[in-house]
Amino acid sequence: MPLYEYQCIACGKQFEKMVSFAEADHKPECPDCHSNNTQKRLSLFASAGSSTTGTTLTNNCSSHGRFT
Repeated sequence: MPLYEYQCIACGKQFEKMVSFAEADHKPECPDCHSNNTQKRLSLFASAGSSTTGTTLTNNCSSHGRFT
């Protein structure tokens, strides 16, 4: 099951919840105020070859782009 990030519109709480793909469009209850007025947050992720500090990560590929 994927982990989704949510924010409660009622109280502002941000939380994560594992939700099945079949239930991905349902709004989960806020763990703090129990409101169903929640929305999915845009999740950010690190792209390959960079880190959050902007430095380049080591690549395990040869100079021809093939694994050795």
